[in-house]
Amino acid sequence: MLAEPLVAIWLTGALVGVAAAPLGLFLVLRGTAMLTDAVAHSIVLGIVLVWMLTGATAGPVQLLGAALAGVATVSLTGMLQRSRLVASDAAIGLVFPALFAAGVLLINLHARDVHVDVDTVLLGEIGFVWLETQHVAGVEVPVAVLTLALVALVNAAFVAAFWKELKLGSFDPALAAALGLAPGALHQALLVLTSVTAVASFDAVGAILFIAFAIVPSATALFLTDRPARALGLAMGVALLAAAAGQTLAFALDVSIGGMMAVCAGAMFALALLAAPQRGVLARWRRRQSEAADRAARTMVAHLHTHEDGPEARIECTGAALSAHLHWTPKQAASVILHGLDRGLIQRQGDALILTAKGRAEAQAIFDPAGRERR
Repeated sequence: MLAEPLVAIWLTGALVGVAAAPLGLFLVLRGTAMLTDAVAHSIVLGIVLVWMLTGATAGPVQLLGAALAGVATVSLTGMLQRSRLVASDAAIGLVFPALFAAGVLLINLHARDVHVDVDTVLLGEIGFVWLETQHVAGVEVPVAVLTLALVALVNAAFVAAFWKELKLGSFDPALAAALGLAPGALHQALLVLTSVTAVASFDAVGAILFIAFAIVPSATALFLTDRPARALGLAMGVALLAAAAGQTLAFALDVSIGGMMAVCAGAMFALALLAAPQRGVLARWRRRQSEAADRAARTMVAHLHTHEDGPEARIECTGAALSAHLHWTPKQAASVILHGLDRGLIQRQGDALILTAKGRAEAQAIFDPAGRERR
């Protein structure tokens, strides 16, 4: 059953997301998400070096070489960052292009006739994962599923064991260091596990889908909630849904399966960016509109309070006067009046606008903010 092509493909994509989400969440929180890109590209150098030394193009030796290349990327980046000679993002930009370019050059110089291909490493071919299987308790299971499931368990165990330390180190590394929680060491361990997860992922799905599932689901989840535990669950849910939707659409459109999974993850991020209840573009636009309406209502209240007791009140405390003196169009004035009525700041008496007790208190607070503080 697990070796059925459709099941194996979905499980592989889903497990990439499940394995990467616990790590990606803290990398996004720490502002180091692009280290996943650095690790995923630099493993090319490890692959070609292992081939040059051993002749192996597959198997555990190749995986070990790729993992070591990822760890080297993490170490070199960390060294540059700790030197304080370059900025954190610049350190990433200096290390991984150099290692990736070195790997590409070595492939072009020494491995043109060998099956070590950059496109395969970057893009993979998730559609073939069901061809390589292993019998486990009498069940035929794809090797990629077994590998990724093991990595997911290790990552989940690490995050569960150090949850409080990782969370505090992400939000306040200085406090974590003062409490003796070693946030730097935990961060390095997090990056080493990211390297191992990238290596486990690239053989089946390529580096690109790993990068997408390491960053995009967590970034999407953090648009929807402030709580890391809830964000982790949402990130895994986004990855599972993106894997399922991507596979379905890829078969329907006859396009790359891994590519479509990444596109679906990106589409879900775009949806969260647009419609997230608190941080989404629409929510922020509504807040700005509401704030602008409140400011306009306060201006109206101040105008009415200034003129309500004067001989000109019958003229000044009208919608026409608001348009004339505050340079509002009749439509704008009508909108502000409606907002003031909705908030209970004013009431109508024929054409006149009269402040309510609430509106008068608002006006007094505008003219005497110190008095409001004393109250």
